[in-house]
Amino acid sequence: MPETTAAGVALERVRTYHADLTAIRRDIHAHPELGLETHRTADIVARLLQSWGIEVHRLVNGAGVVGVLRSGNGPRSIGLRADMDALPIDERTGAAYRSGTPNIMHACGHDGHTTMLLGAARYLAETRRFNGTVNFIFQPGEEGMGGALAMLEEGLLDRFPADELYGMHNHPGMAVGRFGITPGTAMAGGGFFDIVVKGRGAHGARPQVAIDPVIACCHIAMALQTIVARNLPPGEMGVLSITRISGGDAYNVIPEEARLGGTARAMKRETLSAIETAMKRVAAGVAEGLGAKAEIDFRLLFAPLVNAPEATQAFADAAAGLVGEANVERNKPPASASEDFAFMLEKVPGAYINLGNGEGSAPVHNDRYDFNDEAIPYGASIFATLVERRLVPEPGPA
Repeated sequence: MPETTAAGVALERVRTYHADLTAIRRDIHAHPELGLETHRTADIVARLLQSWGIEVHRLVNGAGVVGVLRSGNGPRSIGLRADMDALPIDERTGAAYRSGTPNIMHACGHDGHTTMLLGAARYLAETRRFNGTVNFIFQPGEEGMGGALAMLEEGLLDRFPADELYGMHNHPGMAVGRFGITPGTAMAGGGFFDIVVKGRGAHGARPQVAIDPVIACCHIAMALQTIVARNLPPGEMGVLSITRISGGDAYNVIPEEARLGGTARAMKRETLSAIETAMKRVAAGVAEGLGAKAEIDFRLLFAPLVNAPEATQAFADAAAGLVGEANVERNKPPASASEDFAFMLEKVPGAYINLGNGEGSAPVHNDRYDFNDEAIPYGASIFATLVERRLVPEPGPA
């Protein structure tokens, strides 16, 4: 695979401790943690950073970590971010290092993301071929738990300022050693919602004296599907998915209330606001038409992720230097999935890239998914290469 000299050096050096990084990744995989409770993972990260001479700070009650590495006297700084949390899924990979915690697994590869950023931190701490400051940001709670906002609220970017921010995510179905990046809006913003429908309970044999919230929920679920189709312009992306519905505990009882919930996604904040407004109108109107009442709780959890032009080109160029231009997709189509790194990118320009997890990989958020350890050197090296390209050391005396 083609490699330029500088990028090739980084890749080859990281490969010398690939086995160490693989062991770290598999240990994190075997001990997954949810949401804002990533304390064991954060302890591992903090211990390793300190062992490499990197200044360590803890945020979000110790569940988040920021490592600070300085070299030279350059005024510029770069933030590199990885997520650490797992998902509430029971693992079925059969791996020797599979999750030891029932119903929790690293089904999105955050164990790999954390390990790749650790690999970059080790490389940069050992070589220090840059001039400025690197902030290694290890974030909890990416999976809809508000981790990015929690770190921002604790002054992440005030305490550890950055001129540019970069993050990455593995991509199942893309070959290891390949990268893809989307200019501009790359990922959808998104929210979760819950709708509680209140009616009047009765015996299942006497529906005429009830106001059936289950029937109302069913009608609301169907009506909500018209919002994207009939409220958004045809060229504007929007997704509204009902992912859960519940009501009642007995076969012969019409319950007092029923619930449904799901997620909405769009590429613009104003589109998400329009979807939320329409959802409230439709849910309330349909429920009222059936004699019930509906209450909706819509929570914006992800802003649209927007890649800045200069940072996007810098990330793509670093990837091309590492693996060759033929292995970099510079115009990857936008994704309807969401990523709370977007909130950080609203504050500081930066970019987010995908790297291959293998063409035979199970999809993320799947109980058979596993991060491909062969991708570790590529992720660590592109972070390191990016820093060396963006924080160029001053030339020595002639």
